[in-house]
Amino acid sequence: MKIDVLGAGAWGTALAIAAARHPDGHRVRLLVRDPAQAMTMRSERCNLRYLPQTSFPDRLEVDLLGADARPTSAADDADLRVVATPMAGLRGVLRALAPTRSPVIWLCKGFEQPLGPPDAVAHGRLGHEIAAEVAPELPAGVLSGPSFAQEVARGLPAALVAASPDPRVRQAALAAFHGPQLRIYGSEDIVGVEVGGAVKNVLAIATGVADGLALGGNARAALITRGLAEMTRLGVALGARAETFRGLSGLGDLVLTATGDLSRNRRVGLLLAQGQTLEQAVASLGHVAEGVYTARTAVQRARALGVEMPISEGVVALIEGRATPQAVLATLMSRDPKEEA
Repeated sequence: MKIDVLGAGAWGTALAIAAARHPDGHRVRLLVRDPAQAMTMRSERCNLRYLPQTSFPDRLEVDLLGADARPTSAADDADLRVVATPMAGLRGVLRALAPTRSPVIWLCKGFEQPLGPPDAVAHGRLGHEIAAEVAPELPAGVLSGPSFAQEVARGLPAALVAASPDPRVRQAALAAFHGPQLRIYGSEDIVGVEVGGAVKNVLAIATGVADGLALGGNARAALITRGLAEMTRLGVALGARAETFRGLSGLGDLVLTATGDLSRNRRVGLLLAQGQTLEQAVASLGHVAEGVYTARTAVQRARALGVEMPISEGVVALIEGRATPQAVLATLMSRDPKEEA
């Protein structure tokens, strides 16, 4: 199988490594835009910036990514294309790939920033909504689930969900990645899988704040559980299935991101609780923390649908500087009592 991975961040590189190790002998190309970065990766046989401790397998090639989102120096014959850009880059890549017919999956999690001015009646899109706008005929989907790039690159066990209404996309993802170290499940519920992947990053900021304030395990468990409830409410309102949020891309990804020491979003919450500004917290990471950019859009879409998301609302107030961590906690604890279900 011939697999192209578009983008050489930590997660794209990790999945390219995993695919190149597959016992079926896939040929994998990791595509980058920067010629200097490509040259370094070829010579060092690793991604020094993101995964310096993991060497590339022999079947992993490094190539340049052209403006048309295809390799510049090799035949365009991929059986599967994996888009490993941040959410902000997804629209452009899908537009470039629209004329192709090979299956495409994206790895980015979150909502695209809303198009137009802040007061416009426009909402940030999920990946499948972007695809429907710019590449409606493209066989496409998302690969998501609880996964730290460093662990996947090292070959530690993990399980992910390939979601698409098109069975060809789900089958291509399974053929590319399902093996001894990675278990791939299929799902038709692309809405639910994408909402879970987006909102869990926002909730991880909240649990990071709670841990930074030393509120204890009880508070963390409550935040995760009630966060799952508001994630589910938003997803169902957008057309997802409730049961999807009890699976890998919902509860599984939320638990990992909200509790794992490798979680960038949780780290943002910890730093905010220590008194750092949002700018200081984000700058100290050196990587993208999608929850920072997703929070406002998730809350905006929830408000438009009449969905309550009090934890996410608190995160937005915090990152916008309208409330302190202590004030957000007080607001959440002073809400009126209600039935759990």
